[in-house]
Amino acid sequence: MPTVLRFDGLRVVIWPNDHRPAHVHVMGADGEAVFNLRCPNGPPELRENYGFRLTDLNRIEVALVAALADLCSRWSGIHGDY
Repeated sequence: MPTVLRFDGLRVVIWPNDHRPAHVHVMGADGEAVFNLRCPNGPPELRENYGFRLTDLNRIEVALVAALADLCSRWSGIHGDY
């Protein structure tokens, strides 16, 4: 499972055998969330949340926005089109 970003004790993963649309799984001790990236211009959109608080989700979204170009490039490198 390729970890494509780490921040604040969280891991952002793109699964190699996953499906479109382009999305990432964010995993941490408090939960897991899935964000659709909405490549290439975003903004990322929360699709699923299992355990994160709203403040955590907001912090995660800010980090994903900052890394969007790289995350979209990584998705494309693994899966092709968004």
